[in-house]
Amino acid sequence: MSNITIRNARPEDAKAVHRIYAHHVETGKASFEEMAPSVEEITERRQKIINAGAPYIVAEWNGTVHGFAYAGSFRPRSAYRHTVEDSIYVDPAATGKGIGSALLSGLIERCTQLGYRQMVAVIGGADNLASINLHKRQGFEEVGHLKSTGFKFGDWVDTIIMQRPLGFGSDTLPDNSGPTE
Repeated sequence: MSNITIRNARPEDAKAVHRIYAHHVETGKASFEEMAPSVEEITERRQKIINAGAPYIVAEWNGTVHGFAYAGSFRPRSAYRHTVEDSIYVDPAATGKGIGSALLSGLIERCTQLGYRQMVAVIGGADNLASINLHKRQGFEEVGHLKSTGFKFGDWVDTIIMQRPLGFGSDTLPDNSGPTE
């Protein structure tokens, strides 16, 4: 894990992020997208996350981007403003190197510093044990299992919802109107 660097994503990372995400969209059920977005769309999505004041990070391993993660609004209604949903994808050529753990730890740390109180993971596939176990190791608990909510590659796909508190979680009231307001 010593060769892994977590840093904020930059515009020039869009091609690497696209390459990693396109693999997962085209070959797996973790994402419910069925067509990989373009590099331009990836760039726009990253900018929206950053404009909302949330983190979008990448993992470099031996100097090359091999994973990315970001936190977005869990739901658009204002009462959800203290809760974020994480997304995390690792280059299939670099799994098992601790990149996912480093990314999720970095994302949790940044979101906690920004004042968010809850993080939710919406995981495609009850058989997506790599993601489920990654989140469990980082303190997430399974709080929901939605059956057959997706349909991809000719099969129904369940959705697993996991959650963990950030900072004081719900033990105290937030100090202000919201982390990004």
